[in-house]
Amino acid sequence: MRAPVAAVLAAAAAVSLGACGSDDDVRDYLSETYSFNGSNGDTATYTALQSPVGSTTATIAGEFPPSARGADGSAEYLRYADDIVIVSAIPQGSSIRVEDLDDGYRSGRYRHLGSGFDPGSPAGSETDGGPGDGK
Repeated sequence: MRAPVAAVLAAAAAVSLGACGSDDDVRDYLSETYSFNGSNGDTATYTALQSPVGSTTATIAGEFPPSARGADGSAEYLRYADDIVIVSAIPQGSSIRVEDLDDGYRSGRYRHLGSGFDPGSPAGSETDGGPGDGK
């Protein structure tokens, strides 16, 4: 009886630890993959030379699937547990900004992006085309 309980607890711990490290992992990936431009507090900026916004965003999301993804016409947004990655166009490629969610998400700055970006509306709600859509 103890073996199944121990296995369940070990699996839960692995999932918890994996979830805790995901934002650090995406930040590490950005710093290892793109040209660092600078930082200010919890915000860092990078450049993806000769890479359009859609390709850059798809590459990042492919490596680290976000909990929500959105666009507003001028930029694409990837939401993680504690960070948001914003990819926008610049003349020579894409600008990538990663910032802590406390800097704008919790105040509703990204609310216009819909489900998963409104502090009161978790990712996967009824408006994102996912399970339960139209109910």
